[in-house]
Amino acid sequence: MGPLVKSILVMVLLDSAFLLTPEHQDLPTTEPIPSPSLNIKFDPWRRNLTWDCRENTTSIQCVMISNENGEVIKKLKEKECHCTFQDAILHEGIEFMVTVNISQRQITEKMFYSNPGGKDTGAQNVSCFIYNVDFMNCTWAKGPAAPDDVQYFLYIQDLKRRERHCPRYVKDAGTHVGCHLEGASELFSHIYIVVNGTSQKADIQFFDKLLMLKKIEIYNPPRNITVHCNRSHCLIQWEKPRTRLRLPNSEFQYQLDIHRQNSMEHGGNQLVEVFGTSGNKYNFLSPQPRARHTVQIRAADYRILLWGAWSHPAEFGSGEWGPSNVPIYVLVILGTLFCVLVLSFIFKRFVGTPIPRIKDKLSNNHTTDDEIIWEKFTVATAKGDYEEILAVREVGESTASV
Repeated sequence: MGPLVKSILVMVLLDSAFLLTPEHQDLPTTEPIPSPSLNIKFDPWRRNLTWDCRENTTSIQCVMISNENGEVIKKLKEKECHCTFQDAILHEGIEFMVTVNISQRQITEKMFYSNPGGKDTGAQNVSCFIYNVDFMNCTWAKGPAAPDDVQYFLYIQDLKRRERHCPRYVKDAGTHVGCHLEGASELFSHIYIVVNGTSQKADIQFFDKLLMLKKIEIYNPPRNITVHCNRSHCLIQWEKPRTRLRLPNSEFQYQLDIHRQNSMEHGGNQLVEVFGTSGNKYNFLSPQPRARHTVQIRAADYRILLWGAWSHPAEFGSGEWGPSNVPIYVLVILGTLFCVLVLSFIFKRFVGTPIPRIKDKLSNNHTTDDEIIWEKFTVATAKGDYEEILAVREVGESTASV
């Protein structure tokens, strides 16, 4: 074997050995490590979102996205594995997102909560109001797509998570369409209500709502209405109504309906707005003699103006005055005109005689109207003056006969 052949054989062996070194061997392909699932869960009654917590997990934030509230973000402590959305309204569907760090990797997981049941099967037009301090009524309408055997139920939860079931339902053809309950004064500022339904034919959607009790309370009429009158005014006073919570006078607004009895004139009623800051009183202009009046008052929260019922009428005024002042005014005006005419006639008759003047014979611009006939003006004889008139007669001398 020649030297050239030996050299070639050595190079081939060295290349094969070099390819067998660990650095040049084919390594197995590595696939990306899958993100661990957080296993998000949501409790709709408590409106609480939870997820799995691990030893190396650090929570960052949880997010709620809804049509009514938009995007609500809550920052979390490191080891927190839950968050609660007290103001969540769920019946339109809602989306949640949770972001955490696991082994220095940031992971975000989403969950969509939907309202189970057929569309338009749930209760509609749900509304509630509180009246007479301690009573609450809720009403709703049957869903247009609900089956005939549907039945609805109302549940209430306060801020302390105390739950109540409706004790007495209002029915329409056997279907619950309303609820009446007592003890509203024991409830706090907000309540969460749910109206769900059951049926043997279909799944029924639920309806939920967060209620601020201050906005749904209808106030009772004001109490102890009194009216005190003097010659020109009548002072109307009252006490604020009894409410579920103790409220200052500044929280109220009142309407006064002041009505003049037996009035045939337009505008016989006066509707007056009075704020609670006025001290629960109103000074009504009503000079004597005054007709009989009645006043009724109702109250509301000045920010909401959900008016309550009118109070019983309170009467004031003597009732001796007729329903209208117009006849009196007409008589006064006619009497005044008559007096003016009489005085004018007297003035012209006795005081208005023109002063006589000397006729100007040098002027050609004179008329007979300006001439004064002096013979018509005789000097009046003073009372008690007498004149003696002597008749003088000439008597001739007569010749005496001898």
